[in-house]
Amino acid sequence: MATPRRRVASYICIPGHGIRSAGRGLESDRSFNRVSVTKILQGYEDMTPLLQASDVMTSNPATVTEASAVEAAIRLMLDRHISGLPVLDAAGSLVGIVTEGDLLRRAELGTEVHRTGWLQFLRGPSRQADDYVESHSRMVGDVMTQSVVTADASASLTEVVAIMRDKHVKRVPILNQGCLVGIVSRSDLLRKLADALSHSTSHADGPFRDADVRRAVLAELQARPWAPVAAITVRVLDGVVDLDGTLFVEADRAAIRVAAQNVSGVTAVRDHLIWVEPNSGMTYAPSP
Repeated sequence: MATPRRRVASYICIPGHGIRSAGRGLESDRSFNRVSVTKILQGYEDMTPLLQASDVMTSNPATVTEASAVEAAIRLMLDRHISGLPVLDAAGSLVGIVTEGDLLRRAELGTEVHRTGWLQFLRGPSRQADDYVESHSRMVGDVMTQSVVTADASASLTEVVAIMRDKHVKRVPILNQGCLVGIVSRSDLLRKLADALSHSTSHADGPFRDADVRRAVLAELQARPWAPVAAITVRVLDGVVDLDGTLFVEADRAAIRVAAQNVSGVTAVRDHLIWVEPNSGMTYAPSP
């Protein structure tokens, strides 16, 4: 007998969808319409278009120059609700970026770096002088980060996100033929993600036949190498998906649920999957 192991929501309602009270129920596979299934899956696939940096960036971003006052840069960031500014030289070329992080260690706040003893000796007079400039200068050129990681306007969004993750930066200036044309920040990515999620749940026209929805769910699972499709039974009634079967990897439960939820025409997902713990052979069902 399957033993409840932990609380798992067995009935998941999807925001923005209502559950119809009447319908034809589960239709036979003979009523399957390939065009309809393609249309259903299109809502999910459109969430991951091939985007470029130019599709997401903020064009003509606010900038400062090397000679700009630190106070002016701070007030510009506060007024625009941004946390970093590209820095240009007199010719308009990108030479750095000034961010909130560059302004944390300041004498005015009493937060400048104080090193004593061996640490001060090991850093040497040159590094100590650099620390003083960074914490006391009132010119952007003295406090900015000079090593700026950039991307081309034609770079894929995947490349931009990889830069953010690998270089631990929150924003990437975008160049076109060496000239600054925009900037991609985390907030830009979130705005595009919100648009993609909204589009994927609203653009597909319904209603959808249950048989087509079932085939679309199965098609999505079959496209994922982790999904144990042969061990899963999918039933659909009035847009509600019931999942039955046996799992040997517990993490598959959530992934299968998400795959079903993202198919257009699905209004809710009910989880009846049994997980078999591979070491003990114990079976666990989702809590009611």
